[in-house]
Amino acid sequence: MKPNSFKKAFTVPELLVVCAFASLLLILFFVQKGNVDAMSRDEKRKTAINAMYFALEEGFYEKNEYYPEEIGEKVLTVIDPELFTDPNGFYLNAAGGSYSYEATNCKDGKCKSYTLRATLEKEDDYIKRNRN
Repeated sequence: MKPNSFKKAFTVPELLVVCAFASLLLILFFVQKGNVDAMSRDEKRKTAINAMYFALEEGFYEKNEYYPEEIGEKVLTVIDPELFTDPNGFYLNAAGGSYSYEATNCKDGKCKSYTLRATLEKEDDYIKRNRN
């Protein structure tokens, strides 16, 4: 062994700096992952509302010339039934859910207008109203 040789190793302050930096990167990663996940759920909500909207306008209204008082998989059979359930597992119009359908100007189950709404996490509510 040479007389002036010594082992090279990290000092405690260097290890603390590396740990702090790694912790900061992990925190940033999980914050961004949460944001990306929320935006993904919001896009799913918008897709579901658009599907319901087009099924109402192009399918139901074209055949019946009115809108239904309530919607669901039995009324709008042309879309995937899973679209009526939001990303958190709540069905359309359920308490605590993010999807709602509100029919207005109704008489005998036949309505002249409606509002479809999705409550989003990262944006304002996504709203579609009847076009006829």
